[in-house]
Amino acid sequence: MAKILIVEDDRNIAELEKDYLELSGFTVIVETDGTVGLRRALEEDMDLVILDLMLPGTDGFEICRRIREVRDIPVLMVSARRDDIDKIRGLGLGADDYITKPFSPSELVARVKAHLSRYERLIGGREKNEVIEIRGLKIDKTARRVWVNDEEKQFTTKEFDLLTFLAENPNHVFTKDELFRKIWGMDSIGDIATVTVHIKKIREKIELDSSRPQYIETIWGVGYRFKI
Repeated sequence: MAKILIVEDDRNIAELEKDYLELSGFTVIVETDGTVGLRRALEEDMDLVILDLMLPGTDGFEICRRIREVRDIPVLMVSARRDDIDKIRGLGLGADDYITKPFSPSELVARVKAHLSRYERLIGGREKNEVIEIRGLKIDKTARRVWVNDEEKQFTTKEFDLLTFLAENPNHVFTKDELFRKIWGMDSIGDIATVTVHIKKIREKIELDSSRPQYIETIWGVGYRFKI
């Protein structure tokens, strides 16, 4: 059952929209304050958001912009303002539709259903990235990108491969020789000391204090272990 957030300061309009959507089987949440609505849109799992433009706290344009920074769900803007500039601005910020008041509740329901169906078709044909997330560390294997506490860090190919291998095999101690063979290959020419160098560089990027690592531990006399 799809969960819909309505951010509308006119309680009568909001309740009418809510009634029609619930009759169609949707779960509906109503917020009349823009700032509260924005927080719920960002923090909770909504399937679609219906936004009024003129709201107390945070207006609909800003809410749409902030949602689009982190979410890819359908956003429908509704407004009594008929100016094309508002419609162009709203769609330019990433809104999927712009509905001018007054409109029939049945039309709103039809548009909601259409956008949810379109969204399902889009994500149904899209493969999700394979991501590892551990205590503020996020490794996107598909995109080969790494974030630490939401800050992206730049990794070389071997640094990324080494970090990913360790994160995929947590609480397992690997010797330097095992890691060298796994990441650099059996036929690679080099010194296993390069493993130590790469571990040091990785720690500098992912650890708050590389001298007291929270992720990659040194097991003295043996090798390294990724701790979870």
